[in-house]
Amino acid sequence: MRAVQVQEFGGPEVLVQREIPDPVAGPGQVVVRLAAADVIFLDTLLRGGWGGEMFPLDPPYVPGFGGAGTVDSVGSDVDPGWVGRRVVVSGPAYAELVAAELGDVMPVPDGLGLPEAAALLSDGVTALRLARHAPADVVEGAWVLVAAAAGGAGSLAVQLLRDAGARVVAAARGERKLNLTRELGAEVAVDYSEAGWIDRVRAATGGSGVALALDGAGAALGEQVFETVADGGRFVTYGTSGGRFAEVDPLLAQKREIEVINELAGGTPDPELVRTLLTQVLELAAAGRIRPTIGATFPLADAAAAHTSLAERATLGKSLLLM
Repeated sequence: MRAVQVQEFGGPEVLVQREIPDPVAGPGQVVVRLAAADVIFLDTLLRGGWGGEMFPLDPPYVPGFGGAGTVDSVGSDVDPGWVGRRVVVSGPAYAELVAAELGDVMPVPDGLGLPEAAALLSDGVTALRLARHAPADVVEGAWVLVAAAAGGAGSLAVQLLRDAGARVVAAARGERKLNLTRELGAEVAVDYSEAGWIDRVRAATGGSGVALALDGAGAALGEQVFETVADGGRFVTYGTSGGRFAEVDPLLAQKREIEVINELAGGTPDPELVRTLLTQVLELAAAGRIRPTIGATFPLADAAAAHTSLAERATLGKSLLLM
């Protein structure tokens, strides 16, 4: 089969397509023939050697965390009725075929395309996890801010919070991304590359700031996002596009009574929770309640171009590799 491997830690050029043996389904496993593979910013960080303590990888390896396709074969103890079913699958997905435990696949609901399902696999779960941090008072009229709001997870969080009755402020870079967030339901859109953007958020929210801020950027930009939170509010960080998480002075947070949550601090979430959230997000998309924004697709051989686009912040919403 065709697969892309990280030959050594480095830039996008280390992503090389190779022919490698087809995987074989062992006991309790299925092999999925992928139609689309999810591409997330974390893939680019790991390719460069970041995060080895959390994600131990030894090149050469096939990157990726999952995708969507159809079950091609099953292990000897797996119901053959799975063959031909449309599923999402967790695993190293920059490849035509992925072998996975049966517990790592989930059927795709009728009415939802495989690329759309792949686009929800990681970012949909993340967005639902983030939306669960909305305080009980995030109802009609409460202000929330989503930073990196035109990204895969951010664009879904905008929709989820909008549906929860919140008044959403979307922060992104450039008019093209801001227009997308408005289309998705943001009431206010601000460009966080422009001076004075924090003041504009505060002005839009009546001067006090937002009840909840979701930081999908991290680093210095995430620390600016913290400044938009009203006293007594909540700041949730999950982004590392700046190379690190946002670092908030705990004494300042305590003084302002702001709850600070690092969504990724606990490592990989519980698998059962992930399955529950993934089921919910797939059903929401199948029902038309939310839609992933697929801003760029690339053939498998162009995985390096997909990584470059993410690194340059050129992609709206989700990037996918198509087989």
